[in-house]
Amino acid sequence: MEIELKLALQSGQSKKIGHHPWLHNIKPTLRTLHSIYFDTPKFDLMQRHIALRLRKVGDKWIQTLKAETQSVGALTSRPEWENEVQSGSHPEFSALPGAAEKLLAGIKLKQIRPVFITEFERKTWHIERDGHAAELAFDRGTIRAGEQCQDICEVEIELQSGRADFLFDIASHLLQLVPLHVEPRSKAERGYILCGAICPTPVKASYPMIRKGQSPAEVCQTLIRSALIQMTANMPGFQDNADDTEYLHQLRIALRRLQTAVILAKSLKQPTPPWYLSLRKCMRSLNPARDWDVFLYQTLPGIGNIDESALQHIRHTATAVRHQAQTMLNQSAMTEIILDIGRGLMANLDSHESSPDAKAWSQALLEQRWQNLHKRCRHFSSLNAEERHMARIAAKKMRYLAEAFAPLHGKSAHDFIAALSALQDDLGKENDHHIGMQLLRTVPKQSATLGFELGRMSGILEAELTRHHKQSSQGWQQLSGAKKFWR
Repeated sequence: MEIELKLALQSGQSKKIGHHPWLHNIKPTLRTLHSIYFDTPKFDLMQRHIALRLRKVGDKWIQTLKAETQSVGALTSRPEWENEVQSGSHPEFSALPGAAEKLLAGIKLKQIRPVFITEFERKTWHIERDGHAAELAFDRGTIRAGEQCQDICEVEIELQSGRADFLFDIASHLLQLVPLHVEPRSKAERGYILCGAICPTPVKASYPMIRKGQSPAEVCQTLIRSALIQMTANMPGFQDNADDTEYLHQLRIALRRLQTAVILAKSLKQPTPPWYLSLRKCMRSLNPARDWDVFLYQTLPGIGNIDESALQHIRHTATAVRHQAQTMLNQSAMTEIILDIGRGLMANLDSHESSPDAKAWSQALLEQRWQNLHKRCRHFSSLNAEERHMARIAAKKMRYLAEAFAPLHGKSAHDFIAALSALQDDLGKENDHHIGMQLLRTVPKQSATLGFELGRMSGILEAELTRHHKQSSQGWQQLSGAKKFWR
């Protein structure tokens, strides 16, 4: 089982790696690695989450088969099998052990062919401290698929003996010298993207794998792990394609899910994790980019014809704010948050016999949130703007809690969550109009014409908001009548 941390860096920062004090007295090993990745024309191996490669190491060819990766933040683990083969022309399947052969059952092995290659220089250091050992490898080179090419510049820290948190110790010390950022995608995954086998898409939240019999503390850890996976999975997409606003949206959802898990842990009298305040700061720094995205792509289309000059100013501002968010996520502080969360997940949880049953615990918390939401939404049609804003926040908190606990209650939670989502969307549209009016006031009025157009747009939003307030929403009525699945 391979357990490693993988982090990326800008090529201009690569010389700093060898200057770290931990590496001063360690002589590195330098190798040039040429690897060929194989698959069928229909990418059957990729669809089974299998990576098959032949790598030239010196005068030898090493065949490696890796099974499905399990990634949590920057930490990855996956089963792998290696053996020496005669050449790099084609895999030798007869050399695979039985467990590896089973993974290939049903695949037409004769159709397997090269699909992409990686070529990079690897510098490695063997680090031993306090009974732990790890290999730090710095890779720099390229991934090639036909005419397509992508640079490699990353650090991999692989555990050789001892506890896995030793990897986080090394990474944290490196981070003090080198601006590293998380790269959750393997070289194989990036190669498949390059050759067109994978079309990256934003990763949405999925119900975490909460099992019966888990303690509440274990449930919190499961929720944190699920949210961390979603967060790191969306970070490369947001950096590479910020114009696809769904990446940022899903990234913020993951951050709110992390926040929910911490709040649940607090209800168990667990201490607030040291990374929580940094996480909240990160969430606040992403809010402006999301506000401009919603305004540009969801709110503005409802206004109608807009002066092109005003639209260009809005687009320019939205792009600039989005770039600021990209810069923030690429900073060492964000990487430190992810490493700290990963380290916490590696720690053993103390289990106490007095720990409450997870389902009973969830029922009490859900009922508490429901009573708060019910109080906020009483006499819904007559709520003023501030009261609706508070109702929206209560609905959002209720939804994240309901989604977190849904696996403990089965399918009975789905109808309630759907009705809750509809109410949140209804209240969210009002909030979007409020925010849109605030954003318009921040756009510099460089001419009288621009100022008039911005004022006109703000007036339309205010009129729409007033009309919406006078309407009695059916969303609250439907949610009130929905079955409370935790009761």
